[in-house]
Amino acid sequence: MSLNADSIAAKVRGEALSSAQTSALVAGYTRGEVTNATMAEFTRAVMKHGMTRAELRALTRAMVASGSQLDFRHLGNPSVDKHSTGGVGDKITLILAPLVASFGVAVPQLAGRALGHTGGTIDKLEAIAGWKPQLTPEQMMAALADHGCFVATANATLAPADAKLYALRDVTGTVASLPLIASSIMSKKIAGGASALVLDVKCGSGAFLPSIEQARELARVLVEIGEDAQIHTRALITDVGNSLQVCEALEVLRGGGPADVRELTLALAREMLDLAGLPHADPAAHLDDGTALDFFNRMVRFQGGEPDAPLPVASHQYVVTADASGTLLSLDARAVGEASWHLGAGRTRLGESVDLTAGVELHAKPGESIQLGQALMTLHTSDVPSRGASRFDAALAALEGSYRVGAGTEYQPRESLILERI
Repeated sequence: MSLNADSIAAKVRGEALSSAQTSALVAGYTRGEVTNATMAEFTRAVMKHGMTRAELRALTRAMVASGSQLDFRHLGNPSVDKHSTGGVGDKITLILAPLVASFGVAVPQLAGRALGHTGGTIDKLEAIAGWKPQLTPEQMMAALADHGCFVATANATLAPADAKLYALRDVTGTVASLPLIASSIMSKKIAGGASALVLDVKCGSGAFLPSIEQARELARVLVEIGEDAQIHTRALITDVGNSLQVCEALEVLRGGGPADVRELTLALAREMLDLAGLPHADPAAHLDDGTALDFFNRMVRFQGGEPDAPLPVASHQYVVTADASGTLLSLDARAVGEASWHLGAGRTRLGESVDLTAGVELHAKPGESIQLGQALMTLHTSDVPSRGASRFDAALAALEGSYRVGAGTEYQPRESLILERI
């Protein structure tokens, strides 16, 4: 039996693998010497038995070593990355990267596209006329030297083993494996070259992880992997239409915007600035005086975008109205995300195009008083109907029963979006 076959057999039995076994397995899979069918046994074994901290450290290190790595240490200023596990309406990176960069911190952001009901940062920025997500390593260095930040798609040479393993997990039913989730996230972040990392681990109905227990465990494992890789890592556990999302982000960059978006942005910014050695910096001041907006505009222009160009507007809208008067007690974020997906804001597989104008615009939030017939949300789309069925019909079906109206005494406000800090 070969080394790799023996390693997989050991994992199937529930045994822990050595660093050498894990490295050989990942290297063999990257080179094509280990087949998808064989590697599928490994992913299922990990799903069943889990991994020790040492195994997870070795797996992540092997995935990083499968490709190239970026290195920003010669810039002379600290570099801090941010990663979100994703959720409905997440547009924080658009605000956070230029905000933290405005304090002289390098913020390299390798971001992704939407898949399913959760948002993708790259899709949101592509709503800006002319903006391009591809940057060479040399252009990334130039961006950090010029204005301190960039948001770009990951280069295919960074952790290529992760790309292969990610696709395999999708077809083997092992997407939810915590060790495989954690090694996937951290291999890309370590290869991305930042010296410190702040993680926004989301939980709730609109997030990838619905329960705080799941979010807490993932956050703990991610922080452990980061620290084992000599990257200062912290995590916040937080409660959770593309051009519409850019509009909201721009409102916050201009000193206004939704209070909850501003709250989360400032919380993450303070963590990043603290890791960069600036514990007393006041990020709120740079939102309010326009400094962060100036850095956002510089970032957009560097990547070919026109920050002053009008954002695309949907050609079709549908207004959803309240069916009763009272207090809006709850609104299901996942249902809103699925409605946006049906309107054309998301994709079922990577490579699909999205409608940059599509999404759900909310006019009321839980805790607010509403009247019968009042506009609760507006659905936006420019896509033509598919197979004779309206995109609005599918979106409205997803929103069926998604909100609840009742007496104000029934409403229980949450104290903060920030649930825990690890």
